[in-house]
Amino acid sequence: MTTPMTETSRGAVTGGVGDSPVRPDGTLKVTGQFAFSSDLSADGMLWGATLRSPYARARIRGIDLTAALALPGVRAVLTAADVPGAGSYGLEVADQPVLAADEVSYQGEPVAVVAADHPETARRAAARIVVDYEPLPPVTDAEAALAAGDIFRHVPVRRGDAHATAEVVVTGVYQVGMQDQAFLGPESGLAMPTVDGGVDLYIATQWLHVDQRQVASCLGLPVDRVRLYLAGVGGAFGAREDLSMQVHACLLALRTGRPVKMVYGREESFFGHVHRHPALMRYEHGADRDGRLVYVKAHIVLDGGAYASSTPAVVANAATLGVGPYEVPNVVMDAYGARTNNPPCGAMRGFGAVQTCFGYESQMDKLAAALGLDPVEIRRRNAMTTGSVMPTGQVVDGPAPVARLLELVRDRPAPPAASGDPREWPGGVANTTHGESVVRGVGYAIGIKNVCFSEGFDDYSTARVRLEMVGGEPVVLVHTAAAEVGQGLVTLQAQIARTELGVERVVVAAADTTVGSAGSSSASRQSYVTGGAVRAACQAVRDGVLARLGARAGPADGLRLAGGMVVTASGVAVADLAEVLGDDPVEETRQWRHRPTHPLDPRTGQGDAHVQYAFAAHRATVDVDVELGLVRVVEIATAQDVGKAINPQAVLGQIHGGTAQGLGLALMEELRVVDGLVRNPSFTDYLIPTILDVPPMTVDVLELADPHAPYGLRGVGEPPTISSTPAVVAAIRAATGLALSRVPVRPEYLTGAV
Repeated sequence: MTTPMTETSRGAVTGGVGDSPVRPDGTLKVTGQFAFSSDLSADGMLWGATLRSPYARARIRGIDLTAALALPGVRAVLTAADVPGAGSYGLEVADQPVLAADEVSYQGEPVAVVAADHPETARRAAARIVVDYEPLPPVTDAEAALAAGDIFRHVPVRRGDAHATAEVVVTGVYQVGMQDQAFLGPESGLAMPTVDGGVDLYIATQWLHVDQRQVASCLGLPVDRVRLYLAGVGGAFGAREDLSMQVHACLLALRTGRPVKMVYGREESFFGHVHRHPALMRYEHGADRDGRLVYVKAHIVLDGGAYASSTPAVVANAATLGVGPYEVPNVVMDAYGARTNNPPCGAMRGFGAVQTCFGYESQMDKLAAALGLDPVEIRRRNAMTTGSVMPTGQVVDGPAPVARLLELVRDRPAPPAASGDPREWPGGVANTTHGESVVRGVGYAIGIKNVCFSEGFDDYSTARVRLEMVGGEPVVLVHTAAAEVGQGLVTLQAQIARTELGVERVVVAAADTTVGSAGSSSASRQSYVTGGAVRAACQAVRDGVLARLGARAGPADGLRLAGGMVVTASGVAVADLAEVLGDDPVEETRQWRHRPTHPLDPRTGQGDAHVQYAFAAHRATVDVDVELGLVRVVEIATAQDVGKAINPQAVLGQIHGGTAQGLGLALMEELRVVDGLVRNPSFTDYLIPTILDVPPMTVDVLELADPHAPYGLRGVGEPPTISSTPAVVAAIRAATGLALSRVPVRPEYLTGAV
């Protein structure tokens, strides 16, 4: 050991775990200077366009490309016959054609792609392609599809006595409409052919390596000749897990030998990505006279649309989480994913738990009314705690503060009555009321969500961390393939590096496939898994630094890095990083996995399928104009356990944003599909909450550490979306006395027009 130096005067490193440093992309995005994927360009670039089916189902009898190829400026027109590798792709099942060959299975399915010198030329050429369609009757009813055997997956869950009886029984049938992720940055990317016969793809995505695997397969190329680089992402919410234009742009680039850019317009974006599964749910809850649940029976049907996408996993989530965060000794649950000719559905924030939460929380309110109990009290009496057993037989071994979260939102002060300002009434500045037909209601809900991938999936992330001297100061370079989709992951990686290595200056490299996979930015998993990988790689770098010091100066036990120094446990500096590192960086790469999960038993649904559970509660206060059917959400109070707030400000942002998305599903967001045809593919007709629709929110954040997670953290992004929807609807029910069994709640439901 070297002789201790004087205590360091450099001070503690700021911006570490538990701080809220400024996001590096924040100012750029606010000022419009951030480069999104749609801003990409290259010398000699061509533009791509896609021809899509106008039918929900039809046979393709022939395709005539003559008129399109004759248009000046057109460089390539490709169909299914031009796909050199596998003709189809998919996240779990490779069932989705790159370009439809014999039959189209949903409206908007790609049939041909065009590359041209100008985007308008490409669009005109696509419109000139003549496809001879023979329309076929589409299957658009999910239950009819199940009856015909068109099933992506059936997950049964059986626990306890299937024939249990109870003193008080309530039943209900509930529906959830098709919600769109509605991200503001439509699908876009740039494909560039390379000298080795491969392709570089700059793309807005959620999962670089799974895109790479699918694209390489369809191109018939080795994976190492398809390189993906994350471009600026304008929101995701699950829709960017699936491929959109990735293969199409690469096909055109390889055929023309020139860079090809593709950018969807808003209407095409609605057709070009998956949506939230519509759901039909039949529930039966039985309880004793004290309000204790005896059994839950449920039959859940999710409409997966034309192709599998992630429907099998969504069905599993709906089944395993379908009774909510409650102790239920007897469960008979069946969840199905149906194949129809509706638009494909897949990942969206909440992933199967959103739909079921609306069902089981509606039932809990119905049960409370039948027993004469307060809505919070019925939930408290049945709330799971640490040690509770899920319907799958899995023990909840982490914190489960369900009752406490409910109490926190219940005990928040009620918002004041409207002051008389028109903006405070339903209808706002339209001045539709002065309060004469307005009633107020308060509703509660709490939800449960799994974190990370489940059912035995090999869920890991990779991080490469390098510590070196640059310009006389220590600098950390962090490189992962984790997609920053707006959630603040870049900031989080830097925070962890600062904490573990005690270095102020951290550079987070752009994500790409030159480093090992980080998995998807979904399932609330990146902070957990990539955070774990960055932490492990940083710890390995620290150990390398200390080993280097120990080789020169003796044992380095009990030392750590802080403020650019090597210090003792008490903070006394013993060496400067500059002298330890010199011109020789320390670099380490680590894969990090969470504890293992296991597949569900296919007959009983039993098994330790999930890594971690997260909980959030909401109290919504609404004013309803019962004559016009207008609703104003006055306030939402929410409480959530986050385990550890790595970045407190980002946590609040996730809770606010997720709650707003749940509010949208409660009141306005629905992609209307009639006979397989989308009727509202625009932001004129597909409504999302604006700043005028989002109410004040109060937030209580608990930090009850999960002993199995890095820093004790718990996934944050999805739980707010899950319970906000049923809370808003419960408040409307309380105000109006109406049953309201479908979301979104339309004005006609409130006025008796339907």
